Amino acid sequence: MMKKILVTGFDPFGGEAINPATESVKQLPDEILGVQILKREIPTVFDRSIEVLYGILKEEQPDVVICVGQAGGRPNITVERIAINQDDARIPDNDGKQPIDRTIFEEGPAAYFSTLPIKAMVRDMKEAGVPAAVSNTAGTFVCNHIMYGALHYAALHQPNLKAGFVHIPYLPMQTVDKPTMPSMSRDEIVIGLTTLIKTAIQVEEDVKETGGAVC
Repeated sequence: MMKKILVTGFDPFGGEAINPATESVKQLPDEILGVQILKREIPTVFDRSIEVLYGILKEEQPDVVICVGQAGGRPNITVERIAINQDDARIPDNDGKQPIDRTIFEEGPAAYFSTLPIKAMVRDMKEAGVPAAVSNTAGTFVCNHIMYGALHYAALHQPNLKAGFVHIPYLPMQTVDKPTMPSMSRDEIVIGLTTLIKTAIQVEEDVKETGGAVC
């Protein structure tokens, strides 16, 4: 019986005053379908983000961890399929670090696949009226970094822990000076996150539906 889900959001980065991830995560209910929802903020910093996450995982021992991050420019909520063992930062993190072509864990595999029911999550968000899609790249910034870290922790220390990452669009207030950028309201993001959490609770084995891309 699932008892606890950890949902994390990053602090603001890249010159933004807010991060929609933390703004949305903190609006989630404390309980969904009888499962406790733990909400935590993670620093947008290479290495330290994983250290903070591992501390929470060791203390709380959740059944599922869903990390949430901002993907400015994406029009929908995207559930990530894969995390690669590589940091390649286009911009500095919040500590000014900018690793380039750096392996995250030397002993780790080239990549980990999400252990969340990603296609079922997308299906259920769409049925709830929230634009959603499977994504085949989590990037090479701190989002991919922490997704890989979460899955590496599960592989080494807690094999039954389900883990993955979800990217969300800008909030409308972030696009005032970016008129061509898509955005999504916080209320809609919260509906999407609540829906995918319900899916994580209810779905043991993912559905077989098209979620790929031609290129």
